[in-house]
Amino acid sequence: MKKSFPYMLAACSALALVGCGSDDDSDEENGGNPPVVETPASISLNFLGRYSTGQFDESAAEIPAYDAASQRLFVVNAEKGMVDVLDFSDPANPSLIDTLDGGSVLAGGEVNSVAVYDGVVALAIEADEKTEDGAVALFKADDLSLISSVGVGAQPDMVTFTPDGHYVLAANEGEPSDDYQIDPEGSIAIIDVSDMANPSVATADFTGFNSDADTLREQGVRIYGPMASVAQDLEPEYIAVSGDSMTAWAVLQENNAVARIDIRSATVENIMPLGYKDHGLEANNFGSGNAMDVSDEGPIDIKTWPGVRGLYLPDAMASYDVDGMTYLVTANEGDARAWGEDNDDYWAGDASKGFVEEFRVKHLVHSDGFDRRANDDLPPQLRELAAGGLLNHDTFAYCGASAGDAGDCREDDILGRLNITWTMGYRANVDGSPVMFDAAGNESAEGDRLMYDNLYSYGARSFSIWDEEGQLIWDSGDAIEQFLASDDCMLGSDRSIPCADYFNSAHDEGDQKDSRSDAKGPEPEGVAIGSIGEKTFAFIGLERMGGVLVYDVTDPEAPVFMDYLNSREDWATEDTESVLDSTGDLGPEGLVFISAEDSPTDDALLVVGNEVSGTTSVYVIEQTFE
Repeated sequence: MKKSFPYMLAACSALALVGCGSDDDSDEENGGNPPVVETPASISLNFLGRYSTGQFDESAAEIPAYDAASQRLFVVNAEKGMVDVLDFSDPANPSLIDTLDGGSVLAGGEVNSVAVYDGVVALAIEADEKTEDGAVALFKADDLSLISSVGVGAQPDMVTFTPDGHYVLAANEGEPSDDYQIDPEGSIAIIDVSDMANPSVATADFTGFNSDADTLREQGVRIYGPMASVAQDLEPEYIAVSGDSMTAWAVLQENNAVARIDIRSATVENIMPLGYKDHGLEANNFGSGNAMDVSDEGPIDIKTWPGVRGLYLPDAMASYDVDGMTYLVTANEGDARAWGEDNDDYWAGDASKGFVEEFRVKHLVHSDGFDRRANDDLPPQLRELAAGGLLNHDTFAYCGASAGDAGDCREDDILGRLNITWTMGYRANVDGSPVMFDAAGNESAEGDRLMYDNLYSYGARSFSIWDEEGQLIWDSGDAIEQFLASDDCMLGSDRSIPCADYFNSAHDEGDQKDSRSDAKGPEPEGVAIGSIGEKTFAFIGLERMGGVLVYDVTDPEAPVFMDYLNSREDWATEDTESVLDSTGDLGPEGLVFISAEDSPTDDALLVVGNEVSGTTSVYVIEQTFE
């Protein structure tokens, strides 16, 4: 039978903590023990309702958090730079009741993230100049009064409470200015909130790793910003915390790594590289393949590509504990550094005006070299490195590469349209400098060509589970794209539209089948974790294709697919903004999992902030019992 069933939140989302550490009268009724919760055989999602800001493609609904006592949702509205406070007493019809303004704490400040713990709301506030120090502010959830605030590092991008509620952690991303002339250090703010009115801040920074740049690069950590120290180059994106509140992990997205932090001492203990996915493998070690569709032209074509490697580059991360061990779940979105891309001077050759690492394969290995793309999309730093690029003809012979000639590998329906990073994959000397080749493919100190032995693309088009030391335990491989291309996958809240008709679509236009295959595919971005009875589930949001995947991750070495629901209703109208009122939900960003005991309706719920449609969507979690 299938029904909604009360359950407890045993592990908290990386985006917000719901019901963690709160009192529960039902515990007293059971002698101080939590109620026994039946374990479902499976779960699925049903659309319940939404709140719409009416704003299209303005990031008007990003990160949601929930307070059970006041029955309020707190949703980051980047278009306002504030947090929308929604009445959630009727989850089918959330309504706006107020806003929280980061500018009231930091003049000109904008809110990036929100988290809730036991009636307290924490906001991460970015300064008007993002390269300047930001702030974290604490508010009461019931009357929205300010409790206190503290200064933190530059660009606090994500905020979370520890499970015991003693600390608030903020990921100070420290992105550079658009011209890359100012590059703040990344760090993690660790705020002791045991006395909410008088919080104190310690900072876990990366300055102690500045002398280890070469070692980190050798290990696989991407340290590559122009003139940047290690501390400047590392950009914390998301934070997950162990169940005992002793250890935190911070995603360093562009660096393709995770930092491990001792919370009590505010110390970064280790920086762990995540490596890459080999898209040339027919089968991985986790029961799936590593194939992908690399072109936005032609039919769906999911297959292996020897020589192509996908950097994980995760965005969101959540954690859960099994038998005393913490496991990290990452949504492997992928992200490229692209600073100065709107500055004509940069594209005219002024490398001091930015840094863009993304380039299409067809332009990277064109026989005429790089200059044909000058004043268009040629990064000046690439041109300073060489005059052109070549493909290793042994690795890429399958698509026609030969010495000095990329062959058909450049074709749009082969590898030509794929976006890759030009900063990796070329043959290098021990000191990291490139080995040079002539245009005919001969190694030569007088040559002016780079030899690409491998091509590195953005994101792994998957979600992964890692152990405490950053070792890969499981990866979904190509399962997401394979499912989206299958007859089993259906779109719309009523599940009536074949996914394959709109495979790898963009989130801001209609009738866009396959438009994201050359970039990062469906782009897994958000993740939330929760437990029902003796099972733990992961909810994965797909930013571009949209929708939420559900997996049973009770056994971190053998997750099981449960469901996929995509509440975008209009896929055919090209001008999506023109049908915003009826198009449904576009571009899921943040997710929060609400237990039935904390829910206004006694039903387990999932709430998703959708940045493109500006909607906050609500789903009931249905459970099937054997």
